[in-house]
Amino acid sequence: MQHDIVIIGGGLVGAGLACALNGSGLDVALIEAIAADNGTQARPSFDERNLVLADASLNALKRLAVLRHLKQPPAPVQRIHVSRAGDFGAVRLHANDYGRERFGGVVVARDLGQGLEAAVNALPALTRYCPAKVLALQSGTDHWRVRLHREGGEQTIAARLLVGADGSQSFVRSALGIGSEVTDYQQTLMVSAVASSRATDGQAFERFTDSGPLALLPRPDGLYGSVMGVAHDQAEAVAVLSDADYLALLQQRFGSRAGRFVRVGKRVAYPIRRVLAKQLIAPRAVLIGNAAQTIHPIGAQGFNLGLRDALCLAELLADGGDPGEPQRLSRHVEQRREDRERTLAFSDGLARITANRGFSMHLLRSLGFVALEHLPGLKAPLVSGAMGYRGWVPALARSP
Repeated sequence: MQHDIVIIGGGLVGAGLACALNGSGLDVALIEAIAADNGTQARPSFDERNLVLADASLNALKRLAVLRHLKQPPAPVQRIHVSRAGDFGAVRLHANDYGRERFGGVVVARDLGQGLEAAVNALPALTRYCPAKVLALQSGTDHWRVRLHREGGEQTIAARLLVGADGSQSFVRSALGIGSEVTDYQQTLMVSAVASSRATDGQAFERFTDSGPLALLPRPDGLYGSVMGVAHDQAEAVAVLSDADYLALLQQRFGSRAGRFVRVGKRVAYPIRRVLAKQLIAPRAVLIGNAAQTIHPIGAQGFNLGLRDALCLAELLADGGDPGEPQRLSRHVEQRREDRERTLAFSDGLARITANRGFSMHLLRSLGFVALEHLPGLKAPLVSGAMGYRGWVPALARSP
């Protein structure tokens, strides 16, 4: 079977690309390891994480008919409070100060995955291979041959462009011979939903501590999505705490800004590593999403960056020309450069600066908080980046 484009990986970013390519006139196939009818909760990326969708991402997902499939609309983030334990000062961001109703919206990854699944199911021309395991990739002069194992035996398909959207441990990246740079932050994030004595009201909190970052995000179900970073060597002990002890630890580290925590849901642990592909393209192949860059979730940039990868690629492919043309793939890398480099620098820099316990860094951070809070001009680049407007912005993500 010959296709124009074969996307390997049916997670959030791969599914997003499939939606963005709808109507392009290209023959698109999506290879997924898990059967579509097995329930989306089985997919690794459709989990309990709380995703902050930047304003640009919300624009795109609305136009791609994904948001209409969500059980509940994204909970708006209208205000953001950023602080660090032990430092003086804080940064407070209000969307209405920038003529906006919101900076973005919060969804649970599982729910967004189900919405994307519904949108993908409605695509009339998409070919889906699922469940299917990629066994091997073989390059030709003008195509890739992809050998699959499916129920009943093996099958080989061909693609003029191969897209690796298969996550941090990307098979495609390895098969293409593309190396990666790995940074282990020696942290584990504990993710859960928590109920508080104070109702959510559009306020999101990001707080940094010596033990790792904390975040509270307003969820569509009225709960807070909580993220608590702990050192690797403490993660196992924190994971087995009783609910009461876990809430007490979260309360101690976060304080009372969001009220008193009264209930916690299922807790899931995520070790944090940064994995950066040393290059994004190979002959007739491109990496997007976590296969291209897996970043520290601080600042909620990861999925948004990956979605913009997909949107930019889809826009470049929309003219119906040869999708694997070398010049086209090079243009994709150039168009993604500024957004990718600035987002990577922001994520890694913030993680390192806020984790530094030295007195001089404590003083610099405190002065930085004061400057950001009282000099509005300094906030504008931070706000535009958080809303997904860095570098070249794909048309689907632009404000209506």
